[in-house]
Amino acid sequence: MTGHAPPAERGPALVDLLDRLLAGGVVIAGDLTLRIADVDLVRIDLHALICSVDALVAAPLEAGS
Repeated sequence: MTGHAPPAERGPALVDLLDRLLAGGVVIAGDLTLRIADVDLVRIDLHALICSVDALVAAPLEAGS
């Protein structure tokens, strides 16, 4: 025995989890501030939407129907 579970007993593959995540979409938000001696020098705000393209854009052949 190697201690590894057979493929049928493992959880979903990373590719399957990524596919489900992109199908629904995910929003990433964050703030980063570089501060020295209580003086804000640099502030970065990040807001990103990550999703699959086919979830937002209809296929060209489906536009007429």
